[in-house]
Amino acid sequence: MEFRIERTALTEAVAWAARVLPVRSPVPVLGGLLLDTEGGRLCVSGLDYEASARMDVEAAEVLRPGKVLVMGRRLLDICKVLPEGPVECAVEGSRFTVSGDGARFGLSVLPLADYPALPSLPQVRGAVEAAEFAAAVADVAVAAGRDDTLPALTGIRLGLDGATGTMTLAATDRYRFAVRTLPWKAAADDESADVVVAARRLTEIARSLGRSGLVSVALDAGSAGFEHAGMRTTVRLLDGRLPRHDKLFAMESPAVAVVDRARLVEAVKRVSVVADGDSPVQMAFSGADNSVLLQAGYEDDVASQRLPATLEGAREMTVAFNPGYLADALASFEEPSLRLLLMGAGQRAMITGGAGPDDDAHRDSHSDSDRHSHRHSDRYSHRHLLMSVKPQLV
Repeated sequence: MEFRIERTALTEAVAWAARVLPVRSPVPVLGGLLLDTEGGRLCVSGLDYEASARMDVEAAEVLRPGKVLVMGRRLLDICKVLPEGPVECAVEGSRFTVSGDGARFGLSVLPLADYPALPSLPQVRGAVEAAEFAAAVADVAVAAGRDDTLPALTGIRLGLDGATGTMTLAATDRYRFAVRTLPWKAAADDESADVVVAARRLTEIARSLGRSGLVSVALDAGSAGFEHAGMRTTVRLLDGRLPRHDKLFAMESPAVAVVDRARLVEAVKRVSVVADGDSPVQMAFSGADNSVLLQAGYEDDVASQRLPATLEGAREMTVAFNPGYLADALASFEEPSLRLLLMGAGQRAMITGGAGPDDDAHRDSHSDSDRHSHRHSDRYSHRHLLMSVKPQLV
């Protein structure tokens, strides 16, 4: 094997494939990356028991086709320190050499016969915009659980509906429930799926797939696959299902408060300084004073701030939020003002961006006595973020 390639292109391909390599593995070859030039172009791939990643590089000049397996993380370290410009790579006996602009490195090769076959991409079900997908995954991943004894709760639900052309992402840790829907292009009108993918894996995939163009989404009974611009990855599905969220956010005849988003974000940060552990941030709305008083802390360590706010449907209303969950919800908004739909202390609350008469139900985001949050896109009216969190009693 022998090929020439730009250092930047080689580093990008190696970094992409090395993402899935296990930190420690009882099988040494799983720490390797497979470099294959037998098809006239460079293909770099890696895998472990849960995921695989592959990237095809058209820019490589193949001088002598072949395959080689080398330690992936060591190769990535070398790529990061190579001089800029063209790089020459070759297999010389039992060593893989990388050289460029006077620098030269040699790596021992691993036995190809012991390396498992790379999983094939599952059936492609459709495609989604890369930027929309990355944003949606980031929005819901914050609510995914961290307890590995409940594996399904560490995942993100991926629901596909070809009839409506929507993709639904959802995650919950039992205290919060985040949901986001976005448009996607189904391969067929009858395409549908409902699976759970590890949140950590899906976050890495969405973040690294790029910010433009279409991402192909592939699913079968045991794995999910994603492909974009020569990059391909698969990940094993998690067993189990997440609880349904449909009825969780229903609420009737709430009081409605309106507050400036930027000022509320700063106020929550400020008073949360004294909120230790799970102690809540209280929000006392007053229709008579057109204000909201934020308070946090106990005994001598307390903080408060009053902000302008309007309240309709009640003379006054006091609710409490977990400060971390509230901060996560507020961070998902971009609108200048927020509407809070309130049922009372210890009950569900809903937060949505905007306060105008043209707000529609798809802009809503719910929260179990903490908050519910929603981001709206003018381009896609059905795109939304829903979040429900553990109640905090006043």
